Amino acid sequence: MADDGDIEVFAAGGLVWRPAAVIAGREFLVVARPHRGDWSLPKGKLDVGETLERCALREVLEETGLTCVLGLRLPAQRYIDHRGRSKEVTYWTMTVSAGVFTPNAEVDEVVWLAVDEAARMLSYETDRAVLAAGAAVLDR
Repeated sequence: MADDGDIEVFAAGGLVWRPAAVIAGREFLVVARPHRGDWSLPKGKLDVGETLERCALREVLEETGLTCVLGLRLPAQRYIDHRGRSKEVTYWTMTVSAGVFTPNAEVDEVVWLAVDEAARMLSYETDRAVLAAGAAVLDR
């Protein structure tokens, strides 16, 4: 694990959730990224001068069309990205306040899933770790 001085890319995103429509519990938003051929959580790179909080809200909006409200900050995930760079992504739990998903260049599909289904759908262990941490915090 790198220390902060070794991080090349900082990013932020959201673990977007809502009360489940059919069963007791929660549903979590998972996005399909056609350019990567994967299922992930909405996230993206920090712009110059942007706060992590603002980045997380902007990226969720850009990728999903959903305006969200920040909840609890979750542990950051550190990993080597697909270009070999050290990357740190900070997530927050989020709830939707407005908006409707429209497919776009970054995300062509979104699904709302129960925690177990979302964990199976996600392509990366780092996203599964965020999901598990967020679900545990929300269950308190």
